[in-house]
Amino acid sequence: MAPAIDLNAPFIDHTEALERAEQGVSALECTRRDRWYPLYHIASAGGWINDPNGLSYFQGRWHVFFQLHPFGTQWGPMHWGHVSSADLVTWRREPVALAPSIEAESAGVFSGSAVVDANDTLNLLYTGHRWHNGRDDSAGNREVQCLATSRDGVRFEKHGVVIDNPEDLIDFRDPKVWRQDGRWYLVLGQRSRENRGEIVLFSSNDLVNWRREGILYRHPDPNVYMLECPDFFPLTAPDGKTRWVLCFSAMGAKAQGYMNRNRNNAGYVVGTWEPGRTFEPEGAFHLWDWGQNFYAPQSMAAPDGRRLMIGWMSPAGAAPMQDDGWCGQLTLPREVSLAADGALITTPARELEALREDTVEVGPVTLGANEDLTVIEDAEATEIELTIDLAASTAERAGLKVHATEDGGYVYVAYDDQTGRVVLDRGAVRLGERGYRAAPREGHDSNLDTLKLRIYIDRGSIEVYVDGGRAAMSAYSFPTPGPRAVNLCAEGGSLAVSSLRRHRLRSIGLA
Repeated sequence: MAPAIDLNAPFIDHTEALERAEQGVSALECTRRDRWYPLYHIASAGGWINDPNGLSYFQGRWHVFFQLHPFGTQWGPMHWGHVSSADLVTWRREPVALAPSIEAESAGVFSGSAVVDANDTLNLLYTGHRWHNGRDDSAGNREVQCLATSRDGVRFEKHGVVIDNPEDLIDFRDPKVWRQDGRWYLVLGQRSRENRGEIVLFSSNDLVNWRREGILYRHPDPNVYMLECPDFFPLTAPDGKTRWVLCFSAMGAKAQGYMNRNRNNAGYVVGTWEPGRTFEPEGAFHLWDWGQNFYAPQSMAAPDGRRLMIGWMSPAGAAPMQDDGWCGQLTLPREVSLAADGALITTPARELEALREDTVEVGPVTLGANEDLTVIEDAEATEIELTIDLAASTAERAGLKVHATEDGGYVYVAYDDQTGRVVLDRGAVRLGERGYRAAPREGHDSNLDTLKLRIYIDRGSIEVYVDGGRAAMSAYSFPTPGPRAVNLCAEGGSLAVSSLRRHRLRSIGLA
């Protein structure tokens, strides 16, 4: 039964709530240490951030919102932070867009998405989050979906609840909206009364009055109790066939082999769908990213038809940056496309080549067994393109030791010849979580004797793109003080590098 209160009743003036949030971020920024603060990844000036929200292109600018706790470096009452860009490369900070101010969102303005309507208005659909007992989480949450609009993309007017929670479900959130065939559609995640993760479909003519169309997808694994941050979009393959990609972040999946090694895991299922019909999956669940720190991605359609995606680099376990006045960053914008063999490809957005300030050709290089070569003495903001000739190499493991410090710490990005996988190994780090992840090399229509790696190194993070985007890996790395070298290594055999190119990258303007 719905609570006997007015969910749209204000408990604080929204302008006042936004001002408090700005003050909170500024106070934390004043204490911020930048030893790991990113130079070319999106992060808040201070405070905790998580899911990317409201990805959109509006009035000539790209807009990225994100979940923000402006009063601390731990997760807390959510607000919406905001940055924008004219070119997807250089970003500027915008004022905090949303803060809790009505009863429906008394415990936080949770994740959501953005669309532009025919009146050139930016519409944010988001989850209002509150606790059942109004005070803490002991009685579970009660979540509803809300609407806010803007004519300038910066200042937003709230319109309150547009989708209620009639079944009074715990976990009912994260609306992702799009327009198709003259109608608005929306998916959101819910936990059923049987504790099963589901994605629900709604439709609307006006973004205000929504009709529930039914369950679009129910996760087949009974351990998965919630599907967060769903997304749903079409991609066209080279043969002209269109497939729909259903994305979600699954909570509760058990680790099995190399799969689902993170606490919660973000991935997708590809299938067919059209309005009025059911979604028909055509394959298994795939991870978007095989690294230790990736979650809750969201996509948007670019004006040129590309599908772009940004994820959250989610901390796991020890997160030393929380002592520095900030916590959390987003991944680089990625282009998502469908290959001829049905695989999804994710590559850094082509605009990011504009970050390159200079380029040095290092390779070709040949290393003997157990040899090392220092490629960069001190890498703070760097992109590396590496091509390994596996047919001419005999090493058991070979690759790059990144953020290598004088105390022996490093993160190893390497090809493991015994498993046939690309490994991101943090076993030697001195700070933060250890462990390793291993990305597959499968489903290729190219020569597996050639391995191509594209590695982005920021002050405190690493992103790896394998074989032109056939796999990706994202992870935090917290090097100790001093130079942060990059060393090329060969273990137990020789290494033949066909090419090695490094680029020094500039800041995106937020550091």
